[in-house]
Amino acid sequence: MSFRAFPFAAIAVLLLASCRDPQIDSYRIAKETDAAPPAKAATPRTAPAPVPAPAPAPTMANTAVPTADGPGLAWTAPAHWVAKPASAMRKGTFTITGDAGATADLSITAFPGDVGGDLANINRWRGQIQLPPIAAAELAAATATVETNGLKLTVVDFTGGPAATPQRVLGAIVPVGDSTWFFKLTGPAALVAREQPAFAAYLKTIRPAGAKP
Repeated sequence: MSFRAFPFAAIAVLLLASCRDPQIDSYRIAKETDAAPPAKAATPRTAPAPVPAPAPAPTMANTAVPTADGPGLAWTAPAHWVAKPASAMRKGTFTITGDAGATADLSITAFPGDVGGDLANINRWRGQIQLPPIAAAELAAATATVETNGLKLTVVDFTGGPAATPQRVLGAIVPVGDSTWFFKLTGPAALVAREQPAFAAYLKTIRPAGAKP
């Protein structure tokens, strides 16, 4: 081979190399996804504060009421009234028996002051036998006054309760010094009606303690 032929051979090789298709390398790129927004922290729910239940209104049954001290009263009960032992709330108790096992109860209580006044106490008694309260303007017509042994008694008489089993109350309110005494006969209407004359006579025997009958 001569030196003149070499350049042509080299040129031919270079031309052949340049005529080949270039090799294309491809790459797979993962698709980008939107980043999820950061989760909001859960706001803790605060339970609503419990609403306190209203306190029950005070009643004579659940309110401690001191009994009266100081000047007291005495009385003479009918022979057929059965005396029961006194209690922390009662100065005296009598039980009266009627037909078919019916019974009536006479309670004697005493408290300092006027315990709310005649109207409040009479309406409390009325409520005990399912009667509506009366107004102040009706008080005079609903009561009677009995004066005996230097005492002034406010007396009441009313009937209420279910029609099939009516109840009757005979009561007397007696101011004594700085206290008030209560005499209340409660029971079946028929039995209390039978005892009404005895109760009226009994009220006449109520007197200051130490006074002669």
